Amino acid sequence: MNRITMVAAGAAALLLAGISSSYAGYGDAQWCAVVNLGPGEVYWDCQYQTFEACQPTVIAGNRGFCNLNPTYRPAAAAPAHHLTRHRVHGHSQRQ
Repeated sequence: MNRITMVAAGAAALLLAGISSSYAGYGDAQWCAVVNLGPGEVYWDCQYQTFEACQPTVIAGNRGFCNLNPTYRPAAAAPAHHLTRHRVHGHSQRQ
């Protein structure tokens, strides 16, 4: 099953079960382990950089699934630093 299908299936399961999917969790990474705490309660554990890193948490019997973090904001890319060469005028390299 591919990632998108798994995420969609997990979200649909929450909606069909009537579980509140409000975000109240730990971490600000791209992926979250959404753990079912009981009737109407889920916990978003958002400390995983990849889907693969999240999977062992939910496979370990935590009654949950991996989902993209709804509040994730990727860090802005640093501006590219361009190297420039400066010529020294007036000096000949040939003799």
